[in-house]
Amino acid sequence: MKVLFSNTWYCIAIAAALSACDTSDHSERQSLMEISKQELADAIAERDQLLALVKEISAGMQQIRQLESRTVQASADSRDVSAVRSQILGDIAEIKHITQERKRYIDRLEKSLENSTINNNELHETLDALRMQLDAQMAEVESLRLQLISATERIGDLNQSVDSLNSTVTSVTEELDAAQAEALILENKLNLCYYVVATKSQLNDADIVKGGFLRKTQVLPENFDSTAFITDDRRTLLRIPLHSRKARVYTSHPDSSYEIVEADGAKTLVILDPARFWSLSNYLVVMID
Repeated sequence: MKVLFSNTWYCIAIAAALSACDTSDHSERQSLMEISKQELADAIAERDQLLALVKEISAGMQQIRQLESRTVQASADSRDVSAVRSQILGDIAEIKHITQERKRYIDRLEKSLENSTINNNELHETLDALRMQLDAQMAEVESLRLQLISATERIGDLNQSVDSLNSTVTSVTEELDAAQAEALILENKLNLCYYVVATKSQLNDADIVKGGFLRKTQVLPENFDSTAFITDDRRTLLRIPLHSRKARVYTSHPDSSYEIVEADGAKTLVILDPARFWSLSNYLVVMID
């Protein structure tokens, strides 16, 4: 019986040991499962963070493309270049700030990977590639900034040149207008003509015609009265009513350049060729009865 009791306890001890071993294995498997789940969750989180970062960097590149287009447009348009320049420089500063934040985020993410064992090398390579893209973005944005500054400086120089040329053109235009006005005045003066239609006694009184029975008739001597003449424009003066049945032209004018016609008992001097008619004299003296 003593042997039986000993065997019984031996069996119980073995069973307890086996039970303890089974419990230990189960706890270990459960612990490993929990660790695997946590590592999986960490890997998924890291993956999602990287995907989000890739999307942000891609969006940043799109921003740069749009900014580059606006910079080119601003360089071609000088109507409000100062306002556009300020806005674009503000956008550039904002993009540079965001890019710097993303680089710092990559650095923090890289440090967090030091304790990770899942695709650690690949993740580091991915972060290096993203960092290179961010560096390229920074370089491109800085290039755009320098291009914009250069373009606006060039536009400023051109605006000064345009203003200077405008001033020159205005000055030349004013001088040309003044010269044209003077030329017009001179031309009008050169085309002035003077005529008088009067009786013999009126012409004698004004010292326009001098002469007599035994003396040669003089027309327009040095001291004639110029106020007796009517002033007109020889380019437009084509008909002179004489209000008389008899008329005689005392000044010299080519015969073929004019004619005297009669209508309703009164004569009219008709100038056929003004240039030829006034070619010998700007004065016309007609004596009527």
